[in-house]
Amino acid sequence: MNYHGAEVRQQALTLLRDGARNTDVARQLSVPLGTISYWKHTDRVKRGEPVTTPPSLLCPRCDSRPLDENAYSYLLGLYLGDGHISHYAKHRVPSLMITLDDAWPGIQGKAEKALRVVFPHNATCRVRVGGAHNVKVYFKHLNCLFPQHGPGKKHERKIALEPWQQEIVDAHPWEFVRGLIHSDGCRITNWTTRLVAGECKRYEYPRYFFTNVSDDIRRLYTDTLDKLGVEWTYCKRNGNPFNVSVARKASVALMDAHVGPKY
Repeated sequence: MNYHGAEVRQQALTLLRDGARNTDVARQLSVPLGTISYWKHTDRVKRGEPVTTPPSLLCPRCDSRPLDENAYSYLLGLYLGDGHISHYAKHRVPSLMITLDDAWPGIQGKAEKALRVVFPHNATCRVRVGGAHNVKVYFKHLNCLFPQHGPGKKHERKIALEPWQQEIVDAHPWEFVRGLIHSDGCRITNWTTRLVAGECKRYEYPRYFFTNVSDDIRRLYTDTLDKLGVEWTYCKRNGNPFNVSVARKASVALMDAHVGPKY
């Protein structure tokens, strides 16, 4: 949809063809700089002029742009837990949003850092929502990098990794697990009591939980734990197996070494 009208666009193109700078045209016509750049690019393509695609438009899947697989594996875990892709009519490109609780500012920072590494030429931002922030990035080819996107809620449709995604997860499994825990998991301290020599004593022990309604996403998590040698069990609540528990001492030690508590 053209929000500025054909007349404004033609005026901008006339100025650009005469050699005016993008910033000057944007300021003169009160049109966003990105829109001016887009108009100039498409105009040059239509006229057959040689153009160079800006790095911010290159896709790791379509254009073979280098992809930091370590950061991507972590970001994929975050996306499957608390992320979604939005296509707003007023924006020319979709946005990836990871919604993270304000109780864990360190994770918000880590998520934004991962976005900057995976999308080094695209600006990121944080948008405040109730008790949380959406960590965002705009990119035309988000569906290429996150083919799990689709209509409806994740637990209402099939979620499966593409072969190239599975290769990345297999190469960087702890980053994937860390992303899932940072989005839909936690590390807590459980306690129990035991009768020792007639005296009731309290014992505390750490435990990891991952909670997700999607059977497919839980399976991706547990399959990765299996490959890492982490023992897990389902902890049902109200008959629903939505919680995956890691409580064995050796397995918790592994999780502590590679994931740790939220921060």
